[in-house]
Parts: sequence; structure tokens; C-alpha cells
Amino acid sequence: MKKICCFGELLLRMSPVLDREWIKTNSIPVFVGGAELNVANALVNWNVPAKYFTALPDNYLSKEICAELEEKKIDTSSIHFSGNRIGVYYLPQGTDLKHAGVIYDRAHSSFASLKPGMVNWDEVMKDANWFHFSAISPALNQDAVDVCKEALVAAERLGLTISVDLNYRAKLWQYGKKPVDVMPDLVKHCDVIMGNIWAANTLLGVSVDEELIKPHTKENYVKHALLTGNRIQELFPKCHTIANTFRFDKEAGGLHYYASLQAKDKQFVSLEFDTASVVDKVGSGDCFMGGLIYGLNSQHQPQDIINYAAAAAFGKLQEVGDATKQNIEAVQSIIKRYE
Repeated sequence: MKKICCFGELLLRMSPVLDREWIKTNSIPVFVGGAELNVANALVNWNVPAKYFTALPDNYLSKEICAELEEKKIDTSSIHFSGNRIGVYYLPQGTDLKHAGVIYDRAHSSFASLKPGMVNWDEVMKDANWFHFSAISPALNQDAVDVCKEALVAAERLGLTISVDLNYRAKLWQYGKKPVDVMPDLVKHCDVIMGNIWAANTLLGVSVDEELIKPHTKENYVKHALLTGNRIQELFPKCHTIANTFRFDKEAGGLHYYASLQAKDKQFVSLEFDTASVVDKVGSGDCFMGGLIYGLNSQHQPQDIINYAAAAAFGKLQEVGDATKQNIEAVQSIIKRYE
């Protein structure tokens, strides 16, 4: 069975408890993650073969991480060992990556130091039928953009399905380029696009009609998602599937969640999910992306695909760490609970 090749930077997440608690206890939890690695983790949980490709320094930390991933049945055989450091970011416990408190320490990492011509993409993708990346990588520097472009051209030439997660991290776009100046040239190679109407605006230049989403109801958001999807397909005709997620925080600490899937001209909307509390927001979108790839790669029905992806993302909110540990039965139990 062919593999899903996930490409992006492996990161160590330092998750301190604030108010100097981490100083008093001399302790900060460390999680191994990164958007694309989180997708690979989800896929292997759901019995889909996955390969993870990144760049890491050749040291014992990298070797221990790779051994752990291999134990989870993620193929690390193509990882590029070069450079001097693993990227790090700091995020206070209980917050998400859009939180103002996120601190990135990724400059000059092994991944950020990759340059075009360093990777034999034909070799990396020889046993894959799908290539996945996210908008986080092109946010790092121009070399990362060029490496992504090189990978996408190879994946398209080799006939792989290509997917992108329109992750937007404002703090990362610091090298003089706006996302909308970079992402369209990469997204034109993609068959599957996942994000939301605001990410499509920021990264692809697809306008948001503020009047259309007033009042802020599910019906209006879903209607806008369809219009956004239609515009994306006009701009990027290779794309055949578009998914939009809607996650709204509640004042008391919980959230409301649903998603839509657009396949050709038809739209499918997930079940709605509610929770009064959240354990960890990191990785929920990655889990959704994993569910989307899982369903599409397994040729499930569109309604089943969007329900599964949304339920998996919702379930991840109750797990500590970057990657989900949910199996298929756990996700299906969430679907049954909310049907």
C-alpha cells in the first residue's frame, strides 16, 4: 500500500505554566510535534501508511525522536540529516498557536536551512501516492518557499495527490514577503485545500464578505464557505476538494465546532460539536487534516469524510500533546454521540 508523505518541520513545543510556576518547579513539559508530523501520527493511528520527511541535525536527540516515530510505524527513512538544531517554540499551557504568547525559536534550524537541490524528491516520494504540506513551511524564508516549490513540481510530475493546510502564523512571515505573494504559486499544484474563509483571504487573496456573515450564524458561514470554495476552484482549477473548519471559542472556556467539505459543486456539512472545556488546542486542525486525507485516500463518501475529520479534530481537543492518540473506534464513537 502506498504511503502518505508529509513534509514539514519537526518542532519541540515547550509548554510552561505561567506566573513563574515553571521556574519554581524547574520543569517545562516538552512535546514533539509540528503540523505535518501531527498529520502523519493521526494517519498511522487509522491504519494508513505514512512517511514523514523533514530535516534534523545528526545528533542523539534526533535519533531518539526518529526511533519513537518508527515505533509508531511512521516511516522516517528519508529524513535529511543536516544542519545544527531542532526548531523550538514556547506556548503557555491551555492556549493555541494564534495566542499572542507564542514564542518561536526556529531561526537557523536544520529545516529552515534546507536549500533547493539538497533533496532527491524522486527518492523521497518513490513509495508514496500522496504529498502533504502546510503554509507554515513557506512562512520561514525564501529558501523554504523554493524547496516547497521543488517538492510540489516533483510530486505533480510523479502523479501524487497533493494537499495543503492553509495554516497562517502571522509571527512567522518576517522575511519581507506577504503570504498572498507566495502561496498562490504553491497552491496551484494542489488537489486538496483545507483551511477556512479567513485563511483563504490572507493566504490566497480570496475576499471575505463581512456583510454575508452577519448575523454570525452557521448558515451564513457555510454559505460563505461555498462561495470561497467556488472562487478557489476558479483560481486553482487543479483543486477538486476544499474543506473549511469553523471553531468558535465560548466565554466560559469551551467551544463550538463544525466543518464543510466541497467536492466539485456539492457541499457537505459536518455534525456540530460542543464542549464546555478544552484540554489542549494544539494539533486539532492537524487532526482534521489527517481525517480528511484518511477519508479521501480510503474513498469514503463525502458526508462520512467530513463527519470523521470534524469529529477527530473535536476529539483532539481533549488530549494533551500535539498529536492525537485516537483510533478509528474512538472517532466513530464521537460521531455516534453527536448524530
